[in-house]
Amino acid sequence: MTVLSSAIEHGYLGFAFHEAKDNSPIYEEWATHIAGSPIFHDFLMLLPEAKQQPNLLFAAIRWVTGRIPEVAELDDILQRHSAAIKQEMMKRSTQTNEAGRCAVLLPLLARLPQPLSLIEVGASAGLCLLPDHYAYDYNKGAHTLAPETNSPDTPVLHCQAAGNVPLPTKLPEVTWRAGVELNPLNLQDEDTLAWLQTLIWPGQEDRLHRLQKATAVAKQRKIQLVKGDLLADLPVLLEQIPTGTTPVVFHSAVLYYIRDTSKRDAFVDLMLNSNVHWISNEAPGVLPQLADKVSGPRPSGRFLLCENGTPRAWTGPHGQSVEWIE
Repeated sequence: MTVLSSAIEHGYLGFAFHEAKDNSPIYEEWATHIAGSPIFHDFLMLLPEAKQQPNLLFAAIRWVTGRIPEVAELDDILQRHSAAIKQEMMKRSTQTNEAGRCAVLLPLLARLPQPLSLIEVGASAGLCLLPDHYAYDYNKGAHTLAPETNSPDTPVLHCQAAGNVPLPTKLPEVTWRAGVELNPLNLQDEDTLAWLQTLIWPGQEDRLHRLQKATAVAKQRKIQLVKGDLLADLPVLLEQIPTGTTPVVFHSAVLYYIRDTSKRDAFVDLMLNSNVHWISNEAPGVLPQLADKVSGPRPSGRFLLCENGTPRAWTGPHGQSVEWIE
């Protein structure tokens, strides 16, 4: 008899109730089912901890089956396709490149001394390195911005802003940009593009359309993506930043995947003791030393946006909302 893993059960129920709820009913159902499924527990417990996450499993199931199965089919699908699902999970990762997060980064980027040099840690395909090439719609048309090259093909990032968010009146001026990534994604590769689209949750067609438009923008521009580690290789990139620009290092939903907390702490020390402007957008449990600075209750399912270690806002994980703390 299978003994259910409390860690897996807790992780999948947490995903269902705090992330998928109200965002993807299908994934909420899937996660709730898998939290109590012996066959899925047996399967997941044989994988490395970093590979047990819901987003990776769900995308692999969809990739192998070529569709979005009903929840009642999941156990049977795993029995018939466990080897293929495992193969995809082991060779791929959840490098969700969500351009929509630029909408919550923009208020901080735009108020810095211009022009900017941007470095993204965990850049995936580099879509978040193009905040100056997207259009923005805050509060359903109440506040909008668009690049000079605006066209029907320009991605429009929608975001609900609450509190005293310093919404910008103009886009930032970015003169240099680069990303560091353990596994940089090549947007010219059709398999890579198809996998990125599979990572979009069911019921979130707006995110899918945004990804398609953002990848088209990125394909037209040469983004420097360096294959490397945030501690070993980031300092090399920092040395390349042009003089006369404001250096910015940012990351969003990245540090969770660094399981070694001592490495996270070393990265925080590196940022706080450097001359760069550091913007982090992570789940509050990832950097508890920053989240503990916020008094009052923590909104469920939100990221914490910080500037040089100071909390600024609670944000929607995909950039759909920003609630200012100041």
